[in-house]
Amino acid sequence: MTDGFQATVTVATGPLAATAARVAELAGKLGRSPSEVFDLRRLSDASGVPADVVRALLDGRPAGEPDLQTRFLQRLDLLRRTRVKPNGRRYTQQEIADGAGMSRQQAGALINGDRRPTMEHCDAIQRFFGVHAGFLTAHDSDALTDALQRTEQQLLQDFAGLERETVPAEAAAVDDPLARLLQDHGVRGIAWRAAQLPSDKHRDKVTEWLDMLLESVKPTDS
Repeated sequence: MTDGFQATVTVATGPLAATAARVAELAGKLGRSPSEVFDLRRLSDASGVPADVVRALLDGRPAGEPDLQTRFLQRLDLLRRTRVKPNGRRYTQQEIADGAGMSRQQAGALINGDRRPTMEHCDAIQRFFGVHAGFLTAHDSDALTDALQRTEQQLLQDFAGLERETVPAEAAAVDDPLARLLQDHGVRGIAWRAAQLPSDKHRDKVTEWLDMLLESVKPTDS
C-alpha cells in the first residue's frame, strides 16, 4: 500500500457546540423546528459524516473516525451513493478516473482501499463530485461544524429577509438612507454580508461607511 499525506486529529468540540447553539437560536427565531435544521440525513450528506456519528457529536459524546484513510473511504462511498448521474446510476470507476484525471487503476485502488489518498487525489475527486475542499479528509467534528456553518449562513439570509419585511413601508418610503438600508438588507443581513468579505481591511471599510451613514442621519439638536 502506498503512503499518502497524514493529518493531525483534533476534536473541535468547542466550535461545534458554539455553532450548533447559534443555529438552534436562529432556527427558533425563524420558527423552524430542531428536527428540520438538525436533520441527521441532511447533515450526513452535507458533511460526509455517518448519521450515527452526527447524532453522537450533536449529543456532545466523543465520536468520529480517527484514521484518515477510513474517513476517506467512508466519504467517497457516501459521494458515490448520493452524488449520482442524472439517470440515477452511480458513476463508474472509469468515469471517476476520467473526471479526476487519473488512471482507472489508480481510481480502483483508492476506491477499494488498496492505496492511501494524496492531497492531489482528494482535490481531484472533490472537484469531480462538486464538493468543497476538505470534504474527503476533515475530521468528523470539523466536517460537521462546517456543514452547520453553511446552515447558519442560510438561516442568516432567511432572517435578513424576515427583517426586511418588518421594516415599515412608510418609513422606507421617506427619504431616509438608514431606513432604506434596513429595508434592503436588515441588520443581520448587513452583518452576514460583512462576514463574507475576504479581509479585515474590507470589513473596516464597511464599518467606516456605516459610521458615516449613521452620522449623516443622526438627529441634530434644535
